[in-house]
Amino acid sequence: MTGTDRTGSGGSGGPGGAGEPGGRTILLGVRHHGPGSARAVRAALDAVRPGIVLVEGPPEADALIPLAADEDMRPPVALLAHAVDEPGRSAFWPLAEFSPEWVAVRWALEHDVPARFIDLPATHTLAWQAADDHDKDHADGQAGDRAGRREPGDRPGTAAPDVRGDPLAALAAAAGHDDPERWWEDVIEHRSPGEGDALAPFTALEEAMTALRETGEGEGEGGERGAVDARDLVREAHMRLQVRAARREFAQGVAVVCGAWHVPALRRPATVAADRALVKGLPRTKVEMTWVPWTHRRLSRAGGYGAGIESPGWYAHLFAAADRPVERWLTKVAGLLRDEDRIVSPAHVIEATRLAGTLAVLRGRPLPGLGETTDAVRAVMCDGSDVPLALVHDRLVVGDVLGEVPPGAPAVPLQRDLTRIQRRLRLKPEPAQRELELDLRKETDAGRSRLLHRLRLLGVGWGEPVASRSTGTFRETWRLRWEPELSVRVAEAGVWGTTVLSAATARAETDAVTARDLAGITALAERCLLAELPDALAPVMRILADRAALDTDVGHLAQALPALVRSLRYGDVRGTDTGALAELAAGLAERVFVGLPAACAALDADAAEEMRGHVDAVHTAVGLLGDALTPGRGDLGSRWRAVLRTLSARDTVPGTVRGRAVRLLLDDDELAPEEAVRLMGLVLSPGTPPADAAAWIEGFVGGGSGGGMLLLHDDRLLGLVDAWLTGVPADAFTDVLPLLRRTFSAFEPGVRRSLGELVGRGPEARGSVTGAGSGIPGFATGLDTERADAVLPVVRLLLGRDPAPDDNDLVGADT
Repeated sequence: MTGTDRTGSGGSGGPGGAGEPGGRTILLGVRHHGPGSARAVRAALDAVRPGIVLVEGPPEADALIPLAADEDMRPPVALLAHAVDEPGRSAFWPLAEFSPEWVAVRWALEHDVPARFIDLPATHTLAWQAADDHDKDHADGQAGDRAGRREPGDRPGTAAPDVRGDPLAALAAAAGHDDPERWWEDVIEHRSPGEGDALAPFTALEEAMTALRETGEGEGEGGERGAVDARDLVREAHMRLQVRAARREFAQGVAVVCGAWHVPALRRPATVAADRALVKGLPRTKVEMTWVPWTHRRLSRAGGYGAGIESPGWYAHLFAAADRPVERWLTKVAGLLRDEDRIVSPAHVIEATRLAGTLAVLRGRPLPGLGETTDAVRAVMCDGSDVPLALVHDRLVVGDVLGEVPPGAPAVPLQRDLTRIQRRLRLKPEPAQRELELDLRKETDAGRSRLLHRLRLLGVGWGEPVASRSTGTFRETWRLRWEPELSVRVAEAGVWGTTVLSAATARAETDAVTARDLAGITALAERCLLAELPDALAPVMRILADRAALDTDVGHLAQALPALVRSLRYGDVRGTDTGALAELAAGLAERVFVGLPAACAALDADAAEEMRGHVDAVHTAVGLLGDALTPGRGDLGSRWRAVLRTLSARDTVPGTVRGRAVRLLLDDDELAPEEAVRLMGLVLSPGTPPADAAAWIEGFVGGGSGGGMLLLHDDRLLGLVDAWLTGVPADAFTDVLPLLRRTFSAFEPGVRRSLGELVGRGPEARGSVTGAGSGIPGFATGLDTERADAVLPVVRLLLGRDPAPDDNDLVGADT
């Protein structure tokens, strides 16, 4: 064909008209992810029997088409293209079972007919995407199924306000409908493929799209009207070139399956020279492609890589249900509700079916749609409640279907290693969120923990650790959900290595070098221990030691210490050698001890609150560190208690920190209650500014430390607080009230109520809840030592110790 030849992708008689020499060309304009369009495409291909099927999609994926016939391929799936030099730059082309493109590809494979993708190559699409990332107007623009276009079937709520943004809305408005989705269902989705000419719906849709493309103001490139996107012109020029090549090669005819918006452009005559000029000089980037699993939930999202299909589960049902789709759907809903222990009988299904049909008649619809069935379910099966209806929407209308890809699909080496590990550990990716309890004493669970921690290091957030119901270090709880975008994260992480272990190790070493602060490196060391990366732990520890030796900020050191000490606990369960870590933690603790008193001087309120958190964290870390893990270091616990005493006695230390130091000493029995009362009395004396006294109280009883129970059971402390509070001058009370309110509001409701009752009795009748003469029913005037001793044998048994000889008369040996 010379440069003056023109493409007439079909004759003037419409999609089914005679074509130019080379065979008949059938243009099948579709709605992406539309079950009605999918059924119509299948009927049209059965009727026409073309020699080749051309599908809108990236040509680089032609080699992947045969995998669609693999018995292990289960839609929804997606074609994934990612830039080789920048794996994070990627594009998806999602395909569901009810997608017309998927139906066309499957038809071609089943009938031994060649199939090809004819859209603009991904090498240009991803290069365009890189340019879009610098343009605010395209910040959400993603390549693939949504790249530079919005086809019929895109979600109307997110469309642009012009014809190009949502052609369906324009067609529905022209037909007198205000709901594009409902209009499309009525004219296409509810149409039986056996009704009339198989090509009739495509002819009508092409005429409508031709009229829409001619609307708008101004002329675009190539004489197109203003409703046409400039990039559409380039893509359509490339598609016309591919159609010409196929028509020359296959005399039996060509079938083209593409978005209905593009059909008028493919029909319009254009010179080969003009089309080649449009696609010449486009930006390029090297790409790789593969199939990846997709989910219905991702199809339902309008942004990102979603397709904007509000009800993929409903569409899949419409496509799969050969007859009586409404009755079958309502039966599914009834089964789901019964599984959730709701009372739903066959009579409910019958009544809901009748109601849905009646609503369709009243609304002038040919058949009940999703709106009618949803209203019927709400009224009949859900008793008018939207709570169970939300479950139906989540589980059925959208659904948690996850596709599958055959093992032979191309993948980066890291993905293949991940798949192998997932199978070995029996940890299957699932789209539904679930919690996974792990017992690290078991080999399989320990392996699962290692995998999830390594993936988190690589930025693949398949699992999120959550608080475990067990306090033991051998338990872990994870919240898992596999999202399709994680395939991109895996491809992106492939630059670090070909296996999960090697990639996580390399990533950890790099992160240690680039970490900005000491706390970040200690957190990384902790993650290396959790992920069991011995080759990464050594360099990370080396960098950590160097940074710790140079860092003089006590706050940084205090932030780093807890993570190090937590990491020491993993050695018992995971068998990790933590000797070097223990030595580093002990040295870090000593440096904190030396610098903390000076660092606590002259702090403002915010800095004092932050320092109080550091004191709490160091106290917990020292308790976990233990003397056994620090041979030759002496008694770290006693040195830390000396630091706390220093903090509690210095007037230059903020009241919040001083109060916390006194409280920690009191809780550890290092300070007599009488001494704590004396210190509080000094602080709450008239000579102390009210704001400083309030800060001391917050440090002593606040922060969720159980201070409310302390006041409740020690009438001396409560009396001091009560007397001080009632004596605060009126002009200072307003200043200290917010701090006191924050302190006391953290108490449990029952504790606050009991404190109020005690204060309400007055100083004379209040007394201590546990003290002598309390006058409270159920409490004696003194301690009953005989009754207290009676529980000791039971406590010994609970602790696994043998009962004392004189306890046999209380607890039998066989108990």
